[in-house]
Amino acid sequence: MNTPAHLPQAHESFIPLRETRIDALNLRVQQFEHRETGAMHYHLASENPENVFLVALRTVPQDSTGVAHILEHTALCGSERYPVRDPFFMMLRRSLNTFMNAFTSSDWTAYPFASQNPKDFRNLLDVYLDAVFFSRLDPLDFAQEGHRLEFADAESKDSELVFKGVVFNEMKGAMSSVASTLWQTLCHHLFPTSTYHWNSGGDPEAIPDLSYEQLRAFYQSHYHPSNATFLTFGNMPAEEHQAVFHEKALSRFQRLDHRIAVQPEVPLKEPVRVQQSYAFDEEGPLERHTHIVLGWMLGESSDLKQMLEAQLLSSVLLENSASPLQKLLETTDLGSAPSPLCGLEDSLREMVFCCGIEGSEAEHAQDLEDQVLQVIRDVAENGVPADQLEAVLHQLELHQREISGDGMPYGLNLILQALGPATHYADPIQALDLDPVIAELRERIADPAYIRDLARRLLLDNPHRVTLVMTPDRALSEQRQNAERDRLATLKSTLNDAQQNAIIEQTRRLLERQGQEDDPEILPKVTLADVPASLPQLSYTEGRSHGLPVTTYEQGTNGIVYQQLNCPLGDLDRDDLELLPQITAMATELGMGDADYLATQHRQSSTVGSINLFTSMRGSLHDEQTAQASLVLSSKALARQNQAQAELMRDTVQSLRFDELPRLRDLVAQQRARREQGITGQGHSLAMQAASAGMSPLARLHHELSGLAGIAALRKLDDSLADAAALEDFAGRLDALYRRITSGDWEALIVAEPGAASELADEAASVWAPLCRTASAALQLPPLRQKHRECWVVNSQVSFCAKAYATVPGGHPDAAALTVLGGYLRNGFLHRAIREQGGAYGGGASHDASIAAFRFYSYRDPRIVGTLDDFDASIGWMHTGEHTPAALEEAILGVIGSLDKPGSPAGEAKQDFHNRRFGRDYAQRMAFRQAVLAVTLDDLQRVTATYLQPDQASIAVVTGAAAQRDNADLFADLGMELRDLQG
Repeated sequence: MNTPAHLPQAHESFIPLRETRIDALNLRVQQFEHRETGAMHYHLASENPENVFLVALRTVPQDSTGVAHILEHTALCGSERYPVRDPFFMMLRRSLNTFMNAFTSSDWTAYPFASQNPKDFRNLLDVYLDAVFFSRLDPLDFAQEGHRLEFADAESKDSELVFKGVVFNEMKGAMSSVASTLWQTLCHHLFPTSTYHWNSGGDPEAIPDLSYEQLRAFYQSHYHPSNATFLTFGNMPAEEHQAVFHEKALSRFQRLDHRIAVQPEVPLKEPVRVQQSYAFDEEGPLERHTHIVLGWMLGESSDLKQMLEAQLLSSVLLENSASPLQKLLETTDLGSAPSPLCGLEDSLREMVFCCGIEGSEAEHAQDLEDQVLQVIRDVAENGVPADQLEAVLHQLELHQREISGDGMPYGLNLILQALGPATHYADPIQALDLDPVIAELRERIADPAYIRDLARRLLLDNPHRVTLVMTPDRALSEQRQNAERDRLATLKSTLNDAQQNAIIEQTRRLLERQGQEDDPEILPKVTLADVPASLPQLSYTEGRSHGLPVTTYEQGTNGIVYQQLNCPLGDLDRDDLELLPQITAMATELGMGDADYLATQHRQSSTVGSINLFTSMRGSLHDEQTAQASLVLSSKALARQNQAQAELMRDTVQSLRFDELPRLRDLVAQQRARREQGITGQGHSLAMQAASAGMSPLARLHHELSGLAGIAALRKLDDSLADAAALEDFAGRLDALYRRITSGDWEALIVAEPGAASELADEAASVWAPLCRTASAALQLPPLRQKHRECWVVNSQVSFCAKAYATVPGGHPDAAALTVLGGYLRNGFLHRAIREQGGAYGGGASHDASIAAFRFYSYRDPRIVGTLDDFDASIGWMHTGEHTPAALEEAILGVIGSLDKPGSPAGEAKQDFHNRRFGRDYAQRMAFRQAVLAVTLDDLQRVTATYLQPDQASIAVVTGAAAQRDNADLFADLGMELRDLQG
């Protein structure tokens, strides 16, 4: 319930406006206004010790040069009080932060961080405030982070000109994603007059048009407290924050009269259809690679009633496979899978509803449009069953209650939920407290005409609609490369000697600046003395209930129950292992018993917030050739659903059916589409998996199941299932394997509120009593320890490089030093060489003790050979460079911060349970933590010499076809096998 309270305490420079208690979230939301500048501050007062800060500026670009995005990067490259070249990345390693980043959205730019340590929080707050409001904006930082011209041979005017820049290459990588291209193209036509018409991240073709002067002008007009919103969360009081805001920043500004806002879009008078092409660089036929998407512009996202009505309608149409529109998109013969854009986008001023398909042909656009509109027409005329509407509200209620925090801090999730309305001058407190509006919606859905009216008003009678058809074009990448080359050649032909010399001089000065050693002591820091003495230890109860082993954790879950059933994964042969990803992806998407998959999907939506099956695998602490694995069925639900939740879990284990063959066929196609869409977003992880595939049996399994080899196998499987006999055989193999792997020795995990967990666990265990308790042989994988060198060709304008070295598992005495070494090499060498000088969006190194491998990586990288050389050069630097205790302390702090990072209450309990099952109990984790704190510089040099021998490196490069051709000789010299996703 939203309860008004007394006015909160405020610093004298702020006016307290209101305080509202939100019982469902167990917090008080306080609103303040800075007297001089009008800057708003919203404080989410909580008992949570993980304090969060975010300052957001409304940023409304009017072109696709990426000015807001490049400014976000450049602002973090030195400020008035902290005039060092790279304060953001320097603070990353001088801090115990649990989150540090900066975001550029379509209409705001935000600078958030979080920390559990009050001293660390205050340090970061000082640096962030100075970076945002008093940035130096050095032209050389703009050249590094945004774009610049260089000669291919840096000192030769006779060589070709090239574009370089971190954001330039980041956006080349981002726009290699078909989903990103679809979204940007749709917005371009759906918003012909507003800021959403443009690519706020930057179009690689437009980024070089941005001048330094334009960047400074944008900073002056947008980075002002009058255009800022401050949001904080945690147990530190608002007035303490405000004293710092005022003293360190706001006191130096006066109120601006100019109000920056996104202008409302001019409504379209009739629907529009657009056909464009996207770059398709893979081999094979072009057929069935067209995307067709329908997008509608809806009402204002800052109007909470409009937003929840749009969410309600979107969920009714697309919530799961039983929803009418989702069912059409999954089963239509016009395409292979639903579009990645399906759903409601409510972060813009005006919301956007999208639906569509991929794997289609351009000539199907009219048929798809007709079928989609007919489904919506059916809802507008006939409505939907009341229990389906109630299930949608059940999902909204559960989402409102859940305390997240396993990805980014819980407080930051809440802040981002409030940020949209705050950006658009609406009420963010309403956006945090959904209970009253959910209650109102529950009353409204009792009227059958309500949902019918929403379908008609928001979609059917809404002419602001764009149908986008995007077809594959194998020549487009080469045309773009040629256009860039021609642009640079033309530009070079216009340069006189002085201008050419200026380019060479800028390159020299930038290299000099990148190589300079700033005094890190200008920046505040925490030290090892600030590190907590120990990890928090969770309490739990283990016992038996109704014959089943049950572990119970009492955590503050806000009325949600988390259930898991865990079963050791027995010995499986290679064919069985290849089927595992299909089993886990499909298990909660199929029918059960007499119920088909549609009825089962509705049952899930009415009962739980989510249910999924996955495998949990870890290498042994003392032998990388040995692995343990469990099959885990996991769900979450409101406490009142505990028994129904347990029954759903039981039936999923015992009654799953594999006889709905068309459903199996659709699910494989959808899984293929999702996996292919994710390649450019996780290219560095896929490259590391490929490079590490020879390190251990588990490393190979990761590559073959979830890596690029797994995607290639999935494509081959999908193509084979067009044959009816192959599909029937596939179903039979799935059924047989599922019966086998679910007949093992089950145990249960329950995470729930203190005082309720025991009773809830007993209730669930009574339902699970019939589950099998048969011990099985342990998983056995063939031993493996060999070099592995591959180049994978994918649809990408940039590259992802990796090298891997065989090391030791987590129980070995050297594991701690190898873990610290990853951060030390990143901080001291790789960040500068790969990101700043090389132009990649990211690069680093890490040790994966579970597979006994040390990996180097780069992300969205314009280079290949230079990056591979830099990996080796970092090893040489470790042997011969100058190393300081301060740099070692920073690397250790980074590891400790990662080990100590909190999760959600439920996430921490689940992690503790699985850690203990895999031999990583509290004592082992504390011993490893102490070993990390004791690492010395001698240890780092010793493990480097012992394990990192460049001639023994495994290598993987994930890149596009053009870069593969350009580097074919290099790959041959390195003995790299050429692979593609055709299998």
